[in-house]
Amino acid sequence: MTFSASPADGSRFASTWADLAGIGRDRLRGGYSRHLFDDGDLQLREWFRAEAGRRGLDVETDRNGNLWAWWGTPGPDTVAAGSHLDSVPGGGAFDGPLGVVSALLAVDELRARGVRPRRPFAVVSFAEEEGGRFGVPCLGSKLMTGAVDPDHVRRLRDTDEIGLADAARRAGIDPTRMGPDRERLAQLATFVELHVEQGRLLQAADPAAQVAVGSEIVAHGRWRLTVTGEGNHAGTTRPEDRHDPMIPAAAAVLAARRVLADHPGAVATIGRLHPVPGGTNVIASSVQCWLDARWGSAEQTATLVDEIVAAVRAEAELEGCTLVMTREAMSDRVDFDPGLSVNLSERLGAPIIPTGAGHDAGVLSAHLPAAMLFVRNPSGVSHAPGEHAETADCIAGVQRLTDVLADLLA
Repeated sequence: MTFSASPADGSRFASTWADLAGIGRDRLRGGYSRHLFDDGDLQLREWFRAEAGRRGLDVETDRNGNLWAWWGTPGPDTVAAGSHLDSVPGGGAFDGPLGVVSALLAVDELRARGVRPRRPFAVVSFAEEEGGRFGVPCLGSKLMTGAVDPDHVRRLRDTDEIGLADAARRAGIDPTRMGPDRERLAQLATFVELHVEQGRLLQAADPAAQVAVGSEIVAHGRWRLTVTGEGNHAGTTRPEDRHDPMIPAAAAVLAARRVLADHPGAVATIGRLHPVPGGTNVIASSVQCWLDARWGSAEQTATLVDEIVAAVRAEAELEGCTLVMTREAMSDRVDFDPGLSVNLSERLGAPIIPTGAGHDAGVLSAHLPAAMLFVRNPSGVSHAPGEHAETADCIAGVQRLTDVLADLLA
């Protein structure tokens, strides 16, 4: 099913989207760096309140920093749609703001169609979905559902040693109240998240399709590897006298790629390294590196990680270094509500595809029917400045999301 955008539709999308363009620009990396409770995030929150206000929606910030814009009185049997506004460091423009913008525009489209919701509707922007500042992905939805320990969250610190609790207070949120929000969770009947596709499975499934429906999220997790050696002078220390933690760290990078040859469908990445002290002419005393691994199930992913860590440990022993591994996050495979997904696919004439990326919809799916719509990404690039979706495809996403919401709210 395709959709031809009218000039009015294109203008409305473009004007709403343009307001986000200057917020959180990363001049060093390119793209955007928008992280929980930083200056960019606070501006995005004000943008959300303003857009909701223009539509006559009532806005609230819940105890966990998630933003809700209500059409109707909050209560049982609520239908919610949205995504997140934060990004990875140097991320693209579409992941997840497209979902928030689309949900707001769906309100306009529902009204233009004369839809009168018989159930409460909420547009939601979840906090810290990417984990870009404090390291825990889907933080806002995990706090709300009780999937993460709030005491642990309050102790989190960013790379500048700023505590999450202090950052929350700066944003006007009381960190002592963070934690499971059973009342809000009980209100929700259905959640639909629209997102730009992060890959090219949609094109492979149906080159003509602008929108797809999600079937599952594969298991995925993050681990911090800390290799400790001996700091020393880069110019005067003989090779045989060195205990260089960068060597096992380099082994981690290589192992994450090489192990994949024996595990079709798996992915593993060392995306960040932090040597201490980080001088050009200094042998590091320690190196921290972060491993992202994703495969079918949690058990399969654990097997993958064990193989990578074994290779790093062997190299650490040869170099006279020690290795400590800490699991920072782990999510098992998530299957979205099959009945809802099939219904949406038939209703929209859209293919059904899996995803290797985590989403707040995956967290909520353990508690209520949840579904995902993916808008076509012509390049497949995501988590990078080159992330892109054509305006016509984005507008088609708004229309398809509106179709879904019109049915759910009837």
